[in-house]
Amino acid sequence: MLCLDDFYKDGDDPTLPRQNGQVDWDSPDSWDAGTAVETIARLAQEGKAEVPVYAIGADRRVATRPFEVAGSPLFIAEGIFAAEIVEECRRRGLLAGAYALRRPRGATFVRRLTRDLAEQRKAPKVLLRRGVALLRAEPAVLRRQTGLGAEAARARDVLRRVAGLVAGHPHH
Repeated sequence: MLCLDDFYKDGDDPTLPRQNGQVDWDSPDSWDAGTAVETIARLAQEGKAEVPVYAIGADRRVATRPFEVAGSPLFIAEGIFAAEIVEECRRRGLLAGAYALRRPRGATFVRRLTRDLAEQRKAPKVLLRRGVALLRAEPAVLRRQTGLGAEAARARDVLRRVAGLVAGHPHH
């Protein structure tokens, strides 16, 4: 599982989008799509690549780590901005499937807030305010992702489709 959220730009990157003087981390422009696509291409062709390790608290990549596909015909790349690269990955012949998770909004809100508080990503007040904003924005986010070529599906349907892709793929 390749975590595409590790491809955020560093906090001091001059190309970061800003809103009211603050970095807009919810904008796709805060993310390095080009490097993400190149990494996926390298994994597809060579089966391994160095991938960034991003520390949200530090707003930067703090390391790289080796990532190996280990003989599997497929790997999953997931992240909030994954749909941004669907078209380019499809164009390059790298894409087996693209899915946007559709789940009850309240469940997503609780899951995100619990994770963010446990990881102490930001101050609790900031996390709660951001969580509510993301809860309100979720239908628009899903529309954007499907517009970019991802198929909206519930988690169990995604798992079923991925299992079907793996089953239909001959192992070398």
